[in-house]
Amino acid sequence: MRERCVVFLDEFPWLNTPKSGFLQAFDHWWNSWANDQDNLVVIICGSAASWMIEHVINNKGGLHNRITRKIRLLPFTLKETEAFLHSKQVNLARYQIVQIYMVMGGIPHYLKEIKKGESVAQAINRICFTKDGLLNGEFTNLYSSLFEDPTRHLSIVRVLAQNNSGLTRKNIIEKTTLSSGGTVTLIFDELIESGFVTPWKPYDKNSKEIIYKLSDEFTHFYFKFMEKNAGSGDEIWENLGLDESWKIWSAIAFERICLKHTPQIKAALGIRSIYTEEATWQCSPIKDKGAQIDLLFDRKDFVINLCEIKFAKTEYLITKQYAQQLENKKSVFKEQTKTKKSLFITFITTFGLTANQYSNRLVQNLITMDQLFE
Repeated sequence: MRERCVVFLDEFPWLNTPKSGFLQAFDHWWNSWANDQDNLVVIICGSAASWMIEHVINNKGGLHNRITRKIRLLPFTLKETEAFLHSKQVNLARYQIVQIYMVMGGIPHYLKEIKKGESVAQAINRICFTKDGLLNGEFTNLYSSLFEDPTRHLSIVRVLAQNNSGLTRKNIIEKTTLSSGGTVTLIFDELIESGFVTPWKPYDKNSKEIIYKLSDEFTHFYFKFMEKNAGSGDEIWENLGLDESWKIWSAIAFERICLKHTPQIKAALGIRSIYTEEATWQCSPIKDKGAQIDLLFDRKDFVINLCEIKFAKTEYLITKQYAQQLENKKSVFKEQTKTKKSLFITFITTFGLTANQYSNRLVQNLITMDQLFE
């Protein structure tokens, strides 16, 4: 019996240089010989998503339908990020790891730059804002390396960065002045495959309009803070990190993290084995009553979890005014969707809630930051 042989080709797109004929040669090699070798495994890898999608996944020539399995290389989760940092003897509290994740996501290439003994503010300042920082200049290089012509990709992510609730395809095309058609569809597919954009299905089953949201942490951070503050000095982040805009942005960034950790949220709710559909929902004001829910779990056991996501340094306090907003959101949802299911208000916070009459009366489920690390 022959031993298994593995051929691994890293950065496959860059092997196909102009006039090299590499792809045609690979096509011929695979179909004329390699495909018949029962002990051969060929793994190809490429970070240039647009090229891989067009020339490999959607290949219409000799490589059509030749893929045995696609493996999507995902960023680290919070749990994996914590383990990775600990392996480097970087011992940060989970609140600080969440802050790091807001800026860099779970990208190991970025996370490896964090040094032992640095605070979050020091690390972000050095990596993102100093002249020799890894992420100073990374944004332009990132999109240029992944997409052959990133101009239209950048116009889409820029518009999404300015609309935290997400936009429909029609909205995006209107705001970017891109023309609708197959080319734009390919651009959307490339952004989704690359992890920059995530499509979300609205709860309203009658609606066919998918909501697209920016899901890449570094892109959002760059547009909000780095683009306007290039070369502002080595201590720039120590000032920006205390600004009111950071507090507003961090709330949105924490929400984005939660949307990426829905399996952990389901586990915390004890519904991992229950069939659920994750969705968003919003209702334009009708008679001064409107509502928006950025994450809900529609469950087969006749329950819908309406999630409230709050980022705070301490336990979050539900005030009388906010309690009224929650009650309004729940009633508008029930009225507009005509659902007969039980509605559970579910809070996802960093450190939990301050117990009072409003939290006791309104909140059915409480999930803390620690449970996102499970």
